[in-house]
Amino acid sequence: MLQLTANISLLFTEMPFLDRFAAARAAGFDCVECHFPYEHSIETLAETLEKAQVKLTGINTQPGDMAKGEFGTAAVPGQEAAFEEHFQQALSYAQALGVPMIHVMAGVVQDADREAAEDAFVANLSRAAEKAQASGITLLIEPLNGRDRPHYFLRSVEQASSIIDRVGSKAVKILFDVYHVQILQGDIVTRLDAHWHNIGHIQIAAVPDRGEPDAGEINYPYVIEHIHSNGYRGLIGAEYKPRTTTEQGLAWAWAYGLGRTGNPE
Repeated sequence: MLQLTANISLLFTEMPFLDRFAAARAAGFDCVECHFPYEHSIETLAETLEKAQVKLTGINTQPGDMAKGEFGTAAVPGQEAAFEEHFQQALSYAQALGVPMIHVMAGVVQDADREAAEDAFVANLSRAAEKAQASGITLLIEPLNGRDRPHYFLRSVEQASSIIDRVGSKAVKILFDVYHVQILQGDIVTRLDAHWHNIGHIQIAAVPDRGEPDAGEINYPYVIEHIHSNGYRGLIGAEYKPRTTTEQGLAWAWAYGLGRTGNPE
């Protein structure tokens, strides 16, 4: 049986953010993850988690000014102070709420700046990893496809793995989003097998529409069976955009053991 975590930044958006925790629990999820919880205080989130009886398993660092095209600061030369502020904020939330994973957002970088960006990313990750490891928190870095996020710094699983090797910390792992990797590179199973040692989290969605993982060009029953048979027992994030309502689209998850207590007849 898979350990699924619902990404409530994309799921249950039919309702206000704080109501999504209980909705996820009613639908059968024990765990949730989200992108940016920072509009709400730690105290409010702790109370919401306790009331809903779910665990928050992952959050992202702040993206920066998205209106200006920013999408992270960790690999952006000259943004070291901003990254430090963003990381400290994420770390304080993770420590207080018992969140085991922080996705460190690299940022948008032009091609001419990529060498300097990698050096900045490695330096920022190295400093952050020391603090994360002291709290038992894993830092995740995620390649994103250029169709959805042009010029994002991380463009391949191999690049992410190489950066992790440069950082040299067991606290830094790859967030292997099958949706993004399929669009970026394909050859999903081969890349999983080549990088298991550096993979800390997996997310799933259909390609090309990023809907429920029960249609499209990826053979998810095969991929998920391969993941399980190779000994991965970590969480799998349901990070997709429902084609209708969230609850109406959960039939795919029932086959993998999701409880049905909150689902419609």
